[in-house]
Amino acid sequence: MKIIRGLHNLSNLSGCVATIGNFDGVHLGHQKILKSASAKAKSLRLPLVVISFVPSPQSFFNRPQPTLSSFKEKHFLLESFGVDEHLIINFNRRFSEVSAEQFLLQTLIGKLKISYCFIGDDFRFGKNRVGNFNMLKEFSKRHNYIVENSSSILHRSKRISSSTIRSLLLSGSFALANEMLGREFSIAGKIVHGDKRGRTIGFPTINVPIRRCVSPVLGVFAVKVCLGGMSYYGVCNIGKRPTFGGEKTLLEVYIFNFDEQVYGLQVTVTFKLKIREEKRFGSFEDLKQQILLDTQSTKDYFKI
Repeated sequence: MKIIRGLHNLSNLSGCVATIGNFDGVHLGHQKILKSASAKAKSLRLPLVVISFVPSPQSFFNRPQPTLSSFKEKHFLLESFGVDEHLIINFNRRFSEVSAEQFLLQTLIGKLKISYCFIGDDFRFGKNRVGNFNMLKEFSKRHNYIVENSSSILHRSKRISSSTIRSLLLSGSFALANEMLGREFSIAGKIVHGDKRGRTIGFPTINVPIRRCVSPVLGVFAVKVCLGGMSYYGVCNIGKRPTFGGEKTLLEVYIFNFDEQVYGLQVTVTFKLKIREEKRFGSFEDLKQQILLDTQSTKDYFKI
């Protein structure tokens, strides 16, 4: 999959199948759109182009949301569903003033020369979000393209959406969140050096920076850890470590029966069960006693 960073790097196409959205998490609703778009692109022998915005409009307007997938994770998932090109548009002050009609005429029709466009039923675009399916449909009559509106997917009477999944993850409802994602929720990253305080109280941890504006999960969890081709169980804390006066959100995992040097390696942490919320303790001894309880709860969950 080719990544195109910015409209200025986009070569004029002779036609394409396009879909627009943040695709955070690439959940079952997104997958429905991508599968339909991929099939249409193959039948028309045209490239499939996904158009996204960075930062997201919500973040630009100071309404940052937790992200379900890192850019690397999203790239892998989009590619697996047959996306040929991922156009990333810089959402800045200037772009935020572009009208829906301008975006449609100059970008979708002018540069991309869309032949077919798939959108979700809640999609809005352009200044003040005035662009919608009806506008795309109206312009299609004059500019010779087809637009298809993909209806939402319901799961257990709930609409599948990134915001619904974020709420489920935050509350620890992993089973339902995973069903909507179509896979287990995990966070991957490179192991870095921490302050090594955990080992002073008998719980050495691996540390992974959270490269997201806001984490979708916070607290203490029972997790499965995939590292170096092997799988382990452990207890994970993700938060700011208030007992230590932390300021940055960090993911730390105490892996059971593990004592190896793994700095710089890639690790995937899969969240299984929320044990409790993160809290501040009055002393390191109090924290140690709570970790013992968290460890036992995790071992009970995994039956080990």
